[in-house]
Amino acid sequence: MIDVEKYHGTGNDFLIVDGETRMGDRRGFARRVCDRQTGIEHADSDRRGADGVLFLALEPSYDPPRVVMTLVQPDGSVAAMCGNGARCAALWAAERTGRDELMIDTPAGTRRAAVDGDRAAVDMGPPAFEPSSVPVQADGPLVETDVEGLTVTAVNTGVPHAVAFVEDVERVPLDELAPPVREAAVFPRGANVTIAAPRASGDGFDQRTYERGVEGETRACGTGAVAIAAVAERLGRVGVDEPLTVEPPGGELQITVGAASATLEGPVRFEYADTVPAVGGVADD
Repeated sequence: MIDVEKYHGTGNDFLIVDGETRMGDRRGFARRVCDRQTGIEHADSDRRGADGVLFLALEPSYDPPRVVMTLVQPDGSVAAMCGNGARCAALWAAERTGRDELMIDTPAGTRRAAVDGDRAAVDMGPPAFEPSSVPVQADGPLVETDVEGLTVTAVNTGVPHAVAFVEDVERVPLDELAPPVREAAVFPRGANVTIAAPRASGDGFDQRTYERGVEGETRACGTGAVAIAAVAERLGRVGVDEPLTVEPPGGELQITVGAASATLEGPVRFEYADTVPAVGGVADD
């Protein structure tokens, strides 16, 4: 049996497994437990499955404590970075160390995180627009360019995003429009597809994201929220260092894009702890 804990950051939900847990097939495990139809189910959660499995290895002897984070997505792929996942990892580590400042080691680099009660903030690093960094197959940055019928700007905020500004995110058939963009030849490694529209309040942007690796829309996407802020700054919609509220379906996130880095902040919640079989199905648990 494998011990798991479920956390979510603004609706972006993850199963956490201690990185020292011996497991022969992490990818197969993630595909099985994350499935929204047949994956893990619990009375203390309103949804079956998850947006991914975070394998976290805590190294408390460092100052501040470090957490090595590996995110395996529902399709079995490994994501280089996940903003809301890093925020969940930060709360998980804070609960075990009693520290409110931590370092999160990810394939995209080491990120500093801070926890304040049920909120966590993470340094997301500098957004990258250069073709080799996104990556895109283009001679220069892909800015407000038509890709499969959607006008997008490409940016890497730990993972690649194609960001499109629209009038109303709710009126966009994202499940239809996103897959051709996500798989377009201009994105050799694929891309998350994020749409944004000005909030009714006039403060910030509404967000929806179709996530690569999940292969569907999620309730929140931290790297997507940062991508919206970064593209908005590049297009002159917001200023440098201007705090911005981005609202995915799961709630509000606060982002600031500075000259050297971006930060992502929002709520994090623990949902439940459970055990699941290391092999076999979980539909009847």
